[in-house]
Amino acid sequence: MLSIKGVFRKITLTRGVSSTMKLCSEELNVHRDSEDNNAKTPFEFTEANMTRIAALVQNYPEGAERAALGACLDIAQRQIGWVPISAMHKVAEILSVPRMRVYEWATFYTMNKRRFRGKFNVKVCITTPCMLRGSDSILSAVEQATCCCVGSVSADGLFGVDTVQCQGACVNAPMIVVDDDYYEDVDVCDVYNIIQTLRCGGIPPAGPQNGRFASEPACGLTSLQQCPPPPGWGLQQALLMPCPCPTAPRT
Repeated sequence: MLSIKGVFRKITLTRGVSSTMKLCSEELNVHRDSEDNNAKTPFEFTEANMTRIAALVQNYPEGAERAALGACLDIAQRQIGWVPISAMHKVAEILSVPRMRVYEWATFYTMNKRRFRGKFNVKVCITTPCMLRGSDSILSAVEQATCCCVGSVSADGLFGVDTVQCQGACVNAPMIVVDDDYYEDVDVCDVYNIIQTLRCGGIPPAGPQNGRFASEPACGLTSLQQCPPPPGWGLQQALLMPCPCPTAPRT
């Protein structure tokens, strides 16, 4: 007769195990000095950006300047396109916080680009809704149109391609993001048109590419097709009549 320990061991040994493919991050959490990204990499905020940072810091009480950390890193990234470690040191100096606090933020939030990702950072969503709508073919088209694969930068420095998880536009899947602009309901032809427009110096119109407005149904409106009923519609008559016994005036 098997003991409880023996039964548990038998169940454990005979249980089927399934696993999914391991996906490695394209970024290292630990900084590695390179020729263009080290503590001596020149970086200074422009005068206009220093004014913006000063205004941001004033929104927080004395001693809580660290609350502006994320906004300061975003300003640094918008100034040069990415956030080298020297920019992190500058932010730590301005906010009077330990450098480690800036490292923690920059390595945790993936919107911080800690290496150059091209003039246009093209991000392809590969989460389930986009995958079911053909994100694999969209990613392939992006790689061909930009002449670079995922995680790299094109030879001309114009494009950097990355895969991302849900961007919050599932109803408009598949979609890609170029810097701050969303391009939704895209197909392979749309991808080539968007990339070619960017390469020629133009700005392709953002939003759905199939003609629909925002996230309305692709088949047209199915509800709210007439004016809404007035207040009180559908209520029984007794609820619409005034109270027969008004409150007596106070003395």
